[in-house]
Amino acid sequence: MEKRARLTAFPGEEFSDVLSANKGFAANFQGSQLSGTAARGLAIVTCMDSRINPLALAGMQSGDAKILRNAGARVTEDVLRTLVLATYLLGVDRILVMPHTDCRMAQSEEEDIHRTISAQYGVDTRSLEFRTVRDQRKALETDLIRIRSYPLLRSGVVVAGAIYDVSTGVLEPLDF
Repeated sequence: MEKRARLTAFPGEEFSDVLSANKGFAANFQGSQLSGTAARGLAIVTCMDSRINPLALAGMQSGDAKILRNAGARVTEDVLRTLVLATYLLGVDRILVMPHTDCRMAQSEEEDIHRTISAQYGVDTRSLEFRTVRDQRKALETDLIRIRSYPLLRSGVVVAGAIYDVSTGVLEPLDF
């Protein structure tokens, strides 16, 4: 017999702050004229850290850039897949890979994170690769090479790397 996911009611109480804020947002919404393309031709690959506001730090607004986020700002297969789509179909001709200072993924080894989750929550996460990094500059260099050499990426796309300092707001461009 086929096992199906059980549908549940939307957890309104747990998301009441989000829904309430959205009512105010929607009442003054001005974004309906935006298209799905990156108006400024930029894609930013950055971390999921909530201290980072990628559009604001680049002097941009909604609709200007594509933002790809994951733990550690790593260039994964999914990031490459998304960049291929963005460069062919969504107006992206520049890619900025932007890890940041004080990143949790740069403070521990892979095994340490698995051990911590197992000890605190009883969950074995060893089937996942979190892609921790001890040397952010070296990891950034590797990720830039990965994008620049990816054969399916549209020709002519410019790729750069920089580290964002979460304590100062400064973006440090790096040459590789």
